[in-house]
Amino acid sequence: MSKASDPKSFEAKLDRIDAIVNLLQNGQPSLEESIALFKEGKSLARECEALLKSAQSQVEEAMAEARPSDGGANASELDGELPF
Repeated sequence: MSKASDPKSFEAKLDRIDAIVNLLQNGQPSLEESIALFKEGKSLARECEALLKSAQSQVEEAMAEARPSDGGANASELDGELPF
């Protein structure tokens, strides 16, 4: 169900999911429209989950790279010093 107007960014996908939820809760789409909206929302949710997993992996890799390997400060000491 890929369209040229599919949201590209994580934030755009979340915005579209929010719009779909509002349509399903407050609008009065037909049964067929409701099913199509549900499927679109489910697909977007899966895409968001994959993006979050990828982001988590990237953060974990960055944290692993930030750990000293020469026996200096340990990771728990560094965690308190990182600005995020």
